[in-house]
Amino acid sequence: MSISNNQDKTFIFESMSVPRALAVMAIPTIISQIITLVYNMADTWFIGMTDNPYMVAASSLVGTIYLLTTGIANIFGVGGGSLVVRLLGSRDHEEARKVASLSLVMAGVASLAFSVLCLIFMDPLLRLLGASGNTIGYARQYLFCVVVLGAVPTALGSVMSAMLRNVGYSREAGFGMGLGGVLNVILDPIFMFVLLPQGYEVLGAAIATMLSNVIAFGYFVVIYRRVAGETLLAIPQRIEKIRADSMASIFSVGVPAAMTLVLYDLTNMVINRLSSAHGDIELSAIGIVLKVERLPQNIGIGICLGMMPLVAYNFASKNRKRMMDVYKAAGIAGCGVCLLSLVLYRSFAPVFINAFIDDPATVAFGTHFLQIRAFAAIFMFLSFHMVHFMQAVAKGKTSFWLAVIRQLCLNIPILFLLDRLFGMTGIVWTQTVADAINVVISYIIFFTMIRRGKL
Repeated sequence: MSISNNQDKTFIFESMSVPRALAVMAIPTIISQIITLVYNMADTWFIGMTDNPYMVAASSLVGTIYLLTTGIANIFGVGGGSLVVRLLGSRDHEEARKVASLSLVMAGVASLAFSVLCLIFMDPLLRLLGASGNTIGYARQYLFCVVVLGAVPTALGSVMSAMLRNVGYSREAGFGMGLGGVLNVILDPIFMFVLLPQGYEVLGAAIATMLSNVIAFGYFVVIYRRVAGETLLAIPQRIEKIRADSMASIFSVGVPAAMTLVLYDLTNMVINRLSSAHGDIELSAIGIVLKVERLPQNIGIGICLGMMPLVAYNFASKNRKRMMDVYKAAGIAGCGVCLLSLVLYRSFAPVFINAFIDDPATVAFGTHFLQIRAFAAIFMFLSFHMVHFMQAVAKGKTSFWLAVIRQLCLNIPILFLLDRLFGMTGIVWTQTVADAINVVISYIIFFTMIRRGKL
């Protein structure tokens, strides 16, 4: 069945069987998430070909700052995008159009401010994150290109992708995100090993990433213009005025969505900081592991992102049974992926780590770390599955507190505790311990809300 017109888009949200609707919305997003993961790992993989652990460590440090750009995009992509689909579910099309337009404008302004701040405070920020004399020069190169120059197109592309997905254009949204990944894989070796001299591999990877995001943003501009006559989406021509309750809704969902990522990023910063105290080799190894373990995470995120518009639309149209059926189907699919990843990572950890770097010490540490972190995958998925659901049903405050509990109350304190008790091994075990506790707390909150009629 063709899903190219508005009537077919509505059919997906309202009438298509739940497994098929989830597949239509999630599969393109999963593919784009995998490709995005590939390009995020591509830098580490190509940099790892230098067998220089300091270069790998530097790119890992900046990766945590780069994720903050996605946090900015989440404010307006998740906050604005989920509001758009709820407004469509309640048939308020004009307000949905205005919200989509203003969200894009605000994302541009916020990401520009972030890039300027990173430029001004570059060295203090990198030192705070644990950059040493061996790594800070490489980190400066990477940060300047991917964040200072690349924050605006990266954030705008992410918001445009979210808007397209939330009005039913999941395939176009997924292709755009995937396009940046494919281009990065192609451009990385060209800039790193052909155009720039030896010793500038980190700069080459950074330029490739920045250019890939710029081109992906250009693709979204083209798609926006193409669908302008079919949807409420359009390139903003002016600053739209929206209702006060709409503005509040954008930030009540968007800020917690951003904080969820920022707190996750903060946890990774703490991991990097604590790991750097054990040595640059250990920091390099955990940096690789944090990328490798993102395969099941990104697939799970793709499932959740495909779930969110379906949940939000049926929440707004008061079809509670369909809403819960979508939630359950997404949970089952995600857990299946995580169990498969546990088997693969426990069995083939050395293969995964050796694909990134051939340094024996780094491979040995990375293998040990990955085999431990593999147990965390299913608990991590269940944690952010719940957060995405709360964002879809406009429970921004709940999603915020779930993030705070997970990271500030559990993850970070347990990191410091287990680091003190067990050293680097304790740092690696933290994710499993913290998220197992968090899942129990999350489901207690979830079932309490159901019992009180809030869902």
